[in-house]
Amino acid sequence: MKKEKQIAIFEGRKIRRHWDGKEEKWYFSVVDIIAALSGSVDPLAYWRKLKERLKKEGGNETVTKCHALKMIAVDGKMRLTDVADAEVLFRLIQSVPSPNAEPFKLWLAKVGYERTEEINDPEKALNRSRDYWRRMGRSQKWIQQRMMGQETRNKLTDYWKDHEISKQEEYAILTNIIHEEWSDLSVQGHKKLKRLKTENLRDHMTEAELIFTALAEMSTRQIAETDQAAGFEENKIPARKGGRIAKRARLDLEKKTGKKVVTSENFRLPGAKVRLGK
Repeated sequence: MKKEKQIAIFEGRKIRRHWDGKEEKWYFSVVDIIAALSGSVDPLAYWRKLKERLKKEGGNETVTKCHALKMIAVDGKMRLTDVADAEVLFRLIQSVPSPNAEPFKLWLAKVGYERTEEINDPEKALNRSRDYWRRMGRSQKWIQQRMMGQETRNKLTDYWKDHEISKQEEYAILTNIIHEEWSDLSVQGHKKLKRLKTENLRDHMTEAELIFTALAEMSTRQIAETDQAAGFEENKIPARKGGRIAKRARLDLEKKTGKKVVTSENFRLPGAKVRLGK
């Protein structure tokens, strides 16, 4: 990733960030965030004191979710600094008394991260998503399929959450197993085929890709429920079985129509075969 893309600007202040390709999320320098919010001349000292206070107040979970990554320091050298993703940042923002708190939340929204309203009111998130897709030219039919697919996805992740799946990397691995089984491509491979980088893969799927993804995830959940799968290793089995059910349906459809379900088509990138939703 180019250096300039690793820096975001909030009201003239540089916010260092790092893109995690595996987790598909940005991590931001906590000290830079503290500096932007507090205006402290020594944001590092401010952060040390805030960590101590949070631990005393029972906010240790938030603190432990801030881990260290090497980032370019003022002296030009790569040095370890505490980083946090958008979800953790929203919690930290509440702990820093600052007139910049609300502008900072809006800034996070502008650069494509979860909005505070979505955390507190999921219905607003759904409405915002519909409006976003509509503005981007998606058809009502595509939007409906996208929403139905998301509901299917949510039911699956709820099952995982209730059956001893807690780590983000476990969610990612199980999702990848399902995806690779039904599509013969990993999630990253599918994104590469569509020439996507930080974009959400499902937002660039065709209607057929959305439907087969939903079929694979629904099948996975129902098999897991039947088998009462619990834990990471046990849930790999229904993930593979569910994905294979969708694969058989995909191959049957491709045989009947002579058309590939998994394609390079995306919605907005230059050189795409079609603009989805039209």
